[in-house]
Amino acid sequence: MTVLYVLDVPENTGVAEVAAAAKGVKVGKVGPYFEIASDGTIVIDRRATGCRHAVWYSSVAGLRNARITQHDKDALRVEPA
Repeated sequence: MTVLYVLDVPENTGVAEVAAAAKGVKVGKVGPYFEIASDGTIVIDRRATGCRHAVWYSSVAGLRNARITQHDKDALRVEPA
């Protein structure tokens, strides 16, 4: 399972909301983090999140069984490791 962790702060709420709307992606909580999980690839569109660039580039707190293959001004793509 591909897992992305994002700190649960108001600035990152849009990231979790957009991820939760994607097919096959589940969003839960682990401690102070959103746990965004999928059996496949996770793709989050930056513009849909409403995040400004500084927040966007600092949103990733950790990964499990995953690797980032895109993290630019357009999207965050996390794929199975």
